[in-house]
Amino acid sequence: MNTTVRGSSPASPPGYGVTWGGPPRVATRGLTVVAAAAVIAGMAGPAVAATPTPASSAAVSVIVQELPNSGNGPEKAVAALGGTVTGSFEVIHGFKASVPGDRLAALRATPGVQAVTEDASLTLSSTEVDDQAGLNGSLQRVTHEMTGASTMWDAGYTGAGVDVALIDSGVVPVQGLAGKVVVGPDLSFEAFQCTSAGCDKSPAYGLDTFGHGTHLAGIIAGKDSTGTVTSQTTGEFTGVAPGSRVVSVKVADTQGRTDVSQAISAIDWVIKNRKKNGLNIRVLNMSFGTDGVQAYQLDPLAYAAEQAWLKGIVVVVAAGNEGHGSAKLDNPAYDPYVIAVGGSDGRGTATTDDDIVAPWSATGDGVRNPDVVAPGQSIVSLRVPGGQIDTAYPGARTGERFFRGTGTSQSAAVVSGAAALLLQQRPNLTPDQVKALLMGTARELPATDAIAQGKGLIDLAAAKVATTPYAVQTWERSTGSGSIEKARGSHHVEKDGAQLTGEVDWTGVKWNPGAMNKALKEDTSLLSGLLTTASGLTWNGLTWNGLTWNGLTWNGLTWNGLTWNGLTWNGLTWNGLTWNGLTWNGLTWNGLTWNGLTWNSSDWS
Repeated sequence: MNTTVRGSSPASPPGYGVTWGGPPRVATRGLTVVAAAAVIAGMAGPAVAATPTPASSAAVSVIVQELPNSGNGPEKAVAALGGTVTGSFEVIHGFKASVPGDRLAALRATPGVQAVTEDASLTLSSTEVDDQAGLNGSLQRVTHEMTGASTMWDAGYTGAGVDVALIDSGVVPVQGLAGKVVVGPDLSFEAFQCTSAGCDKSPAYGLDTFGHGTHLAGIIAGKDSTGTVTSQTTGEFTGVAPGSRVVSVKVADTQGRTDVSQAISAIDWVIKNRKKNGLNIRVLNMSFGTDGVQAYQLDPLAYAAEQAWLKGIVVVVAAGNEGHGSAKLDNPAYDPYVIAVGGSDGRGTATTDDDIVAPWSATGDGVRNPDVVAPGQSIVSLRVPGGQIDTAYPGARTGERFFRGTGTSQSAAVVSGAAALLLQQRPNLTPDQVKALLMGTARELPATDAIAQGKGLIDLAAAKVATTPYAVQTWERSTGSGSIEKARGSHHVEKDGAQLTGEVDWTGVKWNPGAMNKALKEDTSLLSGLLTTASGLTWNGLTWNGLTWNGLTWNGLTWNGLTWNGLTWNGLTWNGLTWNGLTWNGLTWNGLTWNGLTWNSSDWS
């Protein structure tokens, strides 16, 4: 059954319609599990040549970011084009140059050049925030030039009073997130330290040792100061919805590993606690997915996401990083009820006219495609010093506080922040109406694939003044009666070659679709018996297929074709590590070796 959603705005003609609905669909091929769906900056391949800028012989000051192993080719190109290199930016692997304005397109097309950012209109100060503001993918550019979020701030809407649940790898309250995070349950493999005598909370409980969740939290709700934020605010780090809060539900550990059943348990917690203990969870960000092979109408993960949607929570999901021509969107983004977000690339210019859907962004199958796109290329947000990603990719660091991440994970975080802004402006919006507003006011990107962009790049300036649409989605609903194993797709958490497979959940209990269905719909909880008021999840004697889950590996995890062969964590410690002068719950990680666990020759192939 189809439903036509109607609304009007300056960006669309009267009677503009968005039709939602369609026939059932079945996944056609497997893709990589994305427990934390990010492609680290600089790993997404060479930049695509930009549309030529208007001809001008006047010299333009630019910042050139280079790809790894580019040699001095970009510098030679500047000279050949009649320009001059005027400075070096080692921290972003690039340099500053003066280039004739009519030759910028040629420079962007040069092999080894990742991005060329015009610098003439910016005044950089000595502060680290201002230094990163000129980068392609900085949140200043995302909120001001690309999405129009700053126009919402000027109208008094910053997401205040709206909580955004983030199911991810946890959050560390680094500068920019102080007082902005509510710590929910930790359902990850590293939540507890267990011995024969019992289990206690790990020092890592709730904290992001991977680095992904903190990065996304900064995009959604980061804010350095307690002052009022407007489009004129400078010199401080500011996320899309700086007045909102992040409710962190940790499911992924220091290696980014998690299971579908853990994610479902996390969604269940969000549903049950959305209005408890002073929370007001109106948005749920899920920047993860699997290559699950069953129809969404059967899939348990899709069912859980739908239940959150039907309970009034706007569910924002990363489309996936499998690239153009992908067979389908990730699960649960392929469920048509949720907002599936693809990734756009601003290409280093101040205009969005030449923006494209990034080549790493999943296209969909022509039946279920991304609903909208949002910036996802080299997004500059908060880093976790010493975290797994931070250690593995030091070249992605930008100064002491920031890190560049690329992928539909980052794009989904931008849209989650956008939803929080709209929900503060119009508290009575339903999830269907939020989706209709974002889709109905999105801007078509003329220089890129029509299918991959959905309705286009989100435009909050247009959404802010658009008429509230009538919107009711009538897609066939999921029953969740399918297989948890098929929901996992082709990759599994494993130890010593033995995988978590079959119809069992992450606690080793036989999967029961009926119990999941009842728990998600009613007040009972999937976590009953697993969470205690004293210590949370109990892992006493828990074994899966006779294996204890200490020293798990996640074989097969890939990051856009790159492998981490030979990566060793032998003797890894967090000696004296502090986070901007703060200790983690009074612990300083001195000599901590993760229960003696060593990640010796961990293989990420």
